[in-house]
Amino acid sequence: MSKIRLTPLFFRRVHKWIGLILGLQFLLWAVSGSVMALLDKDKVGGHGAGMSHSHPLPAGDYASLAALPRGETVQGVVLRDLGARPVYEVHSAKGVRLVDATTGEDMLVDQDMAREIASMMNDAPIRAVSVMAKPNLEARDFKGPMWRVDFDDAENSSAYVSLDTARFLVMRGDTWRTWDFFWMLHNMDYVNRKSFNHPLIIIVAFGVFWMAGTGFYLLFKSFSRADFRWLRRRRKPVVTRSAT
Repeated sequence: MSKIRLTPLFFRRVHKWIGLILGLQFLLWAVSGSVMALLDKDKVGGHGAGMSHSHPLPAGDYASLAALPRGETVQGVVLRDLGARPVYEVHSAKGVRLVDATTGEDMLVDQDMAREIASMMNDAPIRAVSVMAKPNLEARDFKGPMWRVDFDDAENSSAYVSLDTARFLVMRGDTWRTWDFFWMLHNMDYVNRKSFNHPLIIIVAFGVFWMAGTGFYLLFKSFSRADFRWLRRRRKPVVTRSAT
């Protein structure tokens, strides 16, 4: 088996093929960045978690907090609204449960409740409702089981509602989905679509560094003294006179 000789020819061949591979990625960066910049930012961001459906809590008598533990260690209680109804969000080691703040009864986050919460965010007709045991890519910033409510609108919007707390999580539409696809191409995170510190992009970064180093090396190896003869030709001959 012959040894690999680290000659300029070897570096030139490797440089060519790695340059082709990295060049394709540079093209993807340029295209994906351009598409993300051209998309309507209001349509992309208009389906974010900043949407709210809060209402003022109604006046009246609320159920006693002393009756909430029911044999479990309560780690925290949040009084909040659920539409026009006040509810207790009870946090314990077992998880989270909802309690009607006026009657003290447990509440089930069923399909009807998911429809009600989602409809506060979108007036379009509901096309389908499904339950998810874990988040998909569209709801990757959240945890736990959730309801997905699909709307029949121009954006094919989907609202996500927590199965435990009935909180509205996020709304996604086709514009956001297009942006997210090109975001995946841009940051090269083809699995989770949210990290810039993954092995693939680190390898590409070192590849670019290697390309720059070998490029400088090949640049200087590409020149010879003959390439600079034109400099010597431009020099005027020096005429000397002898004394008489």
